[in-house]
Amino acid sequence: MEASKVDLFIMTYAKSFDAHHLSFIREKLLALDDSTWGMLLNVNIKDPTVSLIVSIVGGHFGIDRFLIGDTGLGIAKLLTCGGLGVWTVVDWFLIMDATRARNFTRLQAYLV
Repeated sequence: MEASKVDLFIMTYAKSFDAHHLSFIREKLLALDDSTWGMLLNVNIKDPTVSLIVSIVGGHFGIDRFLIGDTGLGIAKLLTCGGLGVWTVVDWFLIMDATRARNFTRLQAYLV
């Protein structure tokens, strides 16, 4: 893939991935051909900041976990009212890293 497209992708989504994954992503994207550019634009990449805001506002109901695709944990938080509030507070500190990890997992399916 063209280096300019790869740089555009990296600059656009850099905060959505862990810093140590960015060089791996760049390397894999450069190895792909240009026909995969359209598929990369359709990857469902979530913003970690939005996940944090949703976690603060609706984390008690598991909405944050539903947002990033952790349906099982979302149902568990919903049924336990956020682990009686404890799980909700813990997720305020963990949800951004969980979102970045989920984004990397989603992107890896297209990089192979």
